[in-house]
Formats: sequence, structure tokens, C-alpha cells
Amino acid sequence: MIPQLSPADFANWRNNAGEGAPALPVVLDVREPWELQTASVKEDGFRLVHIPMREIPTRLAELQQTEAGTGQPIACLCHHGMRSLQVANFLMQSGFTEVVNLQGGIDAWSQQVDPSVPTY
Repeated sequence: MIPQLSPADFANWRNNAGEGAPALPVVLDVREPWELQTASVKEDGFRLVHIPMREIPTRLAELQQTEAGTGQPIACLCHHGMRSLQVANFLMQSGFTEVVNLQGGIDAWSQQVDPSVPTY
């Protein structure tokens, strides 16, 4: 089962996930490019990677080739948390070990973390 992480708890997860890791934790935004242009999180102690959900299988190597490899802490993000949950499951099945889903997606992020992020 994929751990569900509320955006309000993200900072704590980010700080713990990054502790002693060779690279910053990753927020993997799996939304479509137009969605990213509409609303996006700002990098803050994490690296933002955008790979639309449909491209994840063909671009998996990009995530595996980090310093931490499949142990890279990854928080998956989409609009409301459903696409990101599917991607998180796929990543776990592909050997990644430190994967969480940002529950409620960027919509919840806007409400709980950064109200300057537009909702749509």
C-alpha cells in the first residue's frame, strides 16, 4: 500500500526524507503540461520533476538514474491525488522503495500549504 501524505505534512516528510540522502527528495508532478502552466508548486528543499502520467513508463530511467537510484524519496503529485496514486503504485512495482502520494494533489496543496497556488 502506498503511504498517503497530506500536503500539510509534506515539510516534515521532506526534511526527514532528505536527511542523509545523496540528493534532494523529488516531487514528481504527473499532470499535463497545461496543468503545470496553470498551477505549480515552488521548489523548496526538494527537486520538482514534471513527467506526465502517460510518459512515466517510457521515462522511468530518468528517475532511476539519480544518485539515490530506486531509493530516491519521491512524492507523487497531480490535481486531486488519483493519477499520482496510480503512478506511485507503478513506481513501487518498478522497484522504487521511498514513494508517497500527495493526498488531495495540488488542490489540497493550495489549501494547506501555499494559497498563492491557483486552484482550477
